[in-house]
Amino acid sequence: MATNIGAAPHAMSSSVRSSDALVSVRNLRVSFRLDRKTTFEAVKGISFDIPRNRTVALVGESGSGKSVTSLAMLGLLPPENSVIDPASQIVYGGRNLVGLPIGELRKLRGADISMIFQEPMTSLNPVFTVGWQLEEVLRLHVGMTGRAARKRSIEVLREVGIPEPERRIDAYPSQLSGGQQQRVMIAMAIACEPKLLIADEPTTALDVTIQKQILDLIADLQKRRHMSVLFITHDLAVVGEIADHVVVMRNGEIREQGPAKVVFENPQDTYTKALLRCRPQLDRRPERLPVIDDYMSGTGPKHTDERRRGVRPSDPIVLDVKNLGKSFYSREGLFGKREFKAVKDVSFQLPKGKTLGLVGESGSGKTTVGLTLMRLHEATSGEAIFEGRDLLSMSPKEFMAYKRRIQIIFQNPYASLNPRFTVGQILVEPMQIHGIGDSSQARTDMAFELLDKVGLPEVSFYKYPHEFSGGQRQRIAIARCLTMKPDILICDESVSALDVSVQAQVLNLLQDLQDEFRLSYIFISHDLAVVKYISDEVMVMNEGSIVEIANSDEIYRHPKMPYTRKLLASIPRGWQGAQARAKD
Repeated sequence: MATNIGAAPHAMSSSVRSSDALVSVRNLRVSFRLDRKTTFEAVKGISFDIPRNRTVALVGESGSGKSVTSLAMLGLLPPENSVIDPASQIVYGGRNLVGLPIGELRKLRGADISMIFQEPMTSLNPVFTVGWQLEEVLRLHVGMTGRAARKRSIEVLREVGIPEPERRIDAYPSQLSGGQQQRVMIAMAIACEPKLLIADEPTTALDVTIQKQILDLIADLQKRRHMSVLFITHDLAVVGEIADHVVVMRNGEIREQGPAKVVFENPQDTYTKALLRCRPQLDRRPERLPVIDDYMSGTGPKHTDERRRGVRPSDPIVLDVKNLGKSFYSREGLFGKREFKAVKDVSFQLPKGKTLGLVGESGSGKTTVGLTLMRLHEATSGEAIFEGRDLLSMSPKEFMAYKRRIQIIFQNPYASLNPRFTVGQILVEPMQIHGIGDSSQARTDMAFELLDKVGLPEVSFYKYPHEFSGGQRQRIAIARCLTMKPDILICDESVSALDVSVQAQVLNLLQDLQDEFRLSYIFISHDLAVVKYISDEVMVMNEGSIVEIANSDEIYRHPKMPYTRKLLASIPRGWQGAQARAKD
């Protein structure tokens, strides 16, 4: 049952007078037509205010209705299958945006209300320069053209922290890093000085240092420009860093809302408490991470004992990597070529049944290390000794026998499964290729066992990937890896795109599998809290080289190198982190 927002002692409506509200949402209901007879109510009569000159965080898991709410404000929901209840109100400037003519809405978009979308690469047009896209915004909403528009575009790029804006204005999106692309999206959003900035998961795909820069940038812009910000995310640790007010949503309803201090220090709703506790903590490591259902069922977490981590000298080594190097080459001039060293002289050992966490900013070389060990990239130099053999110098025919012993789980569960195959075909095909199982029936039986192992029902065998959520797809990807009975599993950002509760479920599953089969993991991630939880040893990389390597507890307590300290200082620490910075 949702918290009664009118009666809740900590409700935002009691802390924000209606005269202070820039936008007032009242009884918003949004439904989608699934077919001629079926509709799905995505947003179920929610009400909240966005105060002037404040940041409101809209928090919840995937499917909670937060993005639908923001798109409804801008009139961006698909007209062919979405329906907003006529009694709904989204009041801005004395006008109800629900039912406003499309021409009037277009005047508001960009000028009064702007939006930053989650994935900048799909939001920026790859065939136009950054400057052209910025100038288009100014031309459409302000009527600014020519030199004035270019000058203004350079000013805005400088304001959002783009280096050398006079030069970067003529760059294409593909020539910028992920963090710079997101800064360009922010520049486009603020170019016309909007009164409300909607940021929809703007830091989800970014590494921890870039995430901190973007959060600081949005907070700074909000204060300097006296904007209101609606910040949409599933991560409460991020919310605590930036928000003045918090609105928690689940299944289209508001569970709790109020000032950030009240919600974080004294949450009233069980779901809010669960969201706060599901994310890995830096100061403790329980046997299993709590999940949402632990709290919603009223039982609480079942495993509260601390899990011991670390590597001992006596642990047997399953993989010994020596002086690994990988270079990429690009053409320069007619006959020349330029070398880019993505991985430089990397050496490490992976003990059996242990987890090596691989962390670093985007472009540090951590994913290239994983792909090179899998022979998806051919190494330029070095060795990877597995059972006395160098995996990197084997012929393709020789490596075939070892290929199934080292498997990889990719970051995107939506792109890594063949949409034309059923789950059964996805699981059985690798067994057929590698000759696992003595008959078709034996392979099918193994597939059913693996589905049970990763917590999916038998009926999943007959379904297609699009019928599953992101977390379920990642479980299918893990089951596919297990069909090979691997010794080593490389997890490449395999939980970074998941909600905190689903992330906890997948991390618990990986830990259970490691306990049962003594699997060794190379866990690649930009989320340092997750790496701290699951790793026995952590290797920090920067610009293709190892910066530091040590036991996970030791490296977090006593980092030796400045770069490691910089990474750790960027971890979002929620409300406590915001309070600590305020005191500084």
